[in-house]
Amino acid sequence: MSAKPKILDRRLAAQTRIFRIEELDLEFANGNLRTFERILGGIDSVVVVAMPDPYTVLLVREYAAGSDRYELGLPKGVVDPGEAVLAAALRELREEVGMGARDLREIHALSLAPGYIQHMSRLVLARDLYPDPAEGDEPEPLELVPWPLAGLDDLLARDDFTEARAIAALFLTRRWLADPGR
Repeated sequence: MSAKPKILDRRLAAQTRIFRIEELDLEFANGNLRTFERILGGIDSVVVVAMPDPYTVLLVREYAAGSDRYELGLPKGVVDPGEAVLAAALRELREEVGMGARDLREIHALSLAPGYIQHMSRLVLARDLYPDPAEGDEPEPLELVPWPLAGLDDLLARDDFTEARAIAALFLTRRWLADPGR
């Protein structure tokens, strides 16, 4: 494997309220020069698989501006500066599902597109749930949709369940739960 490319220069190419795009001028070990772009944002996010019982996951239906439609997905959100991953997962669970969890475990880290996006999404399994709603930042109430984990194939067949993080999270959770050492 070659050595990592040398960063010759970096500059801010664009900035919005949410995103910052950086251009990187790189020199590879073989002498090739290239300019790459990446979305900055070292703040991680959480994706929560909330299980009210050993067989069910709680999905939420919310508006997705990127696809301009309502999507089924998992509770998720940004880890606030200085906030621990599990604290962020509990906060998002309370805000989006109205539940707390006595058992929170980070079970995996996911990258969306590591060639372009800097941050990671931390997959958190939430079990032993109890009612504990908190006001969130959603513009409208989210619809809660319980789904059997055994019905993952039926969920994948839906046209409103498409987010890669949610799909990966459910497969990873199912594998994690199937480990006899857990």
